[in-house]
Amino acid sequence: MFSKLNQVESRYEEVNLSLQRPDIASNQKQYRALMKELSDLEKIVVLYRDYKKKSEQLKENKFLLTAETDADMKELIREEIKELEGALPQIESDLKLALIPKDPNDDKNILLEIRAGAGGDEASLFADELFRGYASYASSQGWKAELVSYVDGNVGGAKEVIAMISGESVYSKMKFESGVHRVQRVPKTESAGRIHTSTVTVAVIPEAEVNEIKIDMKDITIDVMRASGAGGQSVNRTESAVRLHHLPTGILVHCQEGKSQNSNKERAFQILAMKLQRLEDEKVLKEASDARLDQIGTGDRSERIRTYNFPQTRITDHRIGLTIHQLDQVMGGQFENLIDPLIANFQAEALKKQQST
Repeated sequence: MFSKLNQVESRYEEVNLSLQRPDIASNQKQYRALMKELSDLEKIVVLYRDYKKKSEQLKENKFLLTAETDADMKELIREEIKELEGALPQIESDLKLALIPKDPNDDKNILLEIRAGAGGDEASLFADELFRGYASYASSQGWKAELVSYVDGNVGGAKEVIAMISGESVYSKMKFESGVHRVQRVPKTESAGRIHTSTVTVAVIPEAEVNEIKIDMKDITIDVMRASGAGGQSVNRTESAVRLHHLPTGILVHCQEGKSQNSNKERAFQILAMKLQRLEDEKVLKEASDARLDQIGTGDRSERIRTYNFPQTRITDHRIGLTIHQLDQVMGGQFENLIDPLIANFQAEALKKQQST
C-alpha cells in the first residue's frame, strides 16, 4: 500500500509542476484534465501526509517517553501517544478506500430513464412516484434534475420518464439504481384488497460530450412535432418537440420539455451522444432496448434488484440482502438509506479483491 501511496505523491508533485508550464496553461483541454487529476490525487496525498506526520509524532513521543523523568510530562506524553494510536488506524483505513480504482464515470452527470414494466397502470403510477422520489433525493444532494420527456400513463402516472440530473458526483451514487424495481401494494382500484405486483425499470447512463462522440448526420433522421402532455396550452402551439433516430443503432431520442425547437434539438443530440458513448464503452452496437438489458433486463417481475412492499412499509435490496422499514422516508427522497449501504458494500468487496491481489 505504501509503495502505491509514494507513487501517488510523486505523481501529485509532477502534475503540480506541469500546471505551471506555459504550454499546458494555453491548452485548455489538457489544463482541465490535469486540474481534475490534481484534485483527485490531492485527496489521497492530504490523507497520506497526515498519516506520515502522525506516525512521526508517535515515534517521537515514544522516544520522549523513555527519556522523560517528570511524572506529569510522562502522563501528557502517554495521552498524546494514546490519541495518535487511536487516529492512525482510521487514517490507514481511509487510505485503503482512497486507493480503490475509481470508476471514470463517477464524477459525471447522468441521464435517468424510468419506464413502467410489468403490471399495467399500477406500474405507471409507481414510475411517476419513483421519479418524484429521485427528484427529491437530487434536491437534497444539491443536484439539478431537468425533465427531458414524460409520457403519460393511461390512468395517471407515467409510462416513461427521462430526466437529466447534474451536480457533483451524480453517477457515483445513482449508478446503483439501475435495474428492475418491484412494487407490491393494493391498487386503489382493487375492491377486494388483494396485493398487486408490478415492476418499473430504471437505467442510469453517464454523461458524454457531444463533441467527443462522432455522429455522422447521414445516420440521423430528425422529426419535429408538437409537444404533448402536461405543460399548458403553449406546449402545443408550435412544433417544438424533436425526435432523433440513429439509424445504425436504432436509438430513438425524443425531447419535448425545452422552450424551443433549438433547445430540444440540442438536448436530444446530447442524449444521443450519451447513449452512443455507453454502447462504445460496452463494445457493442445494438438496438437501444437491447443496450439497456445489462441494467434493466426484460422488465419481468423475477428480474429485480429491489422490492418495495407498501403494506409492510418495507424495502428490500436483493443485491446485498438489505431490508429496511423506511419506505415512506425513501419515497420522500431519502434514498441515501439504500444507496449508502450499497456504496459501503461495494467498497468492502473492492478492498477484499485489492488485498487478495
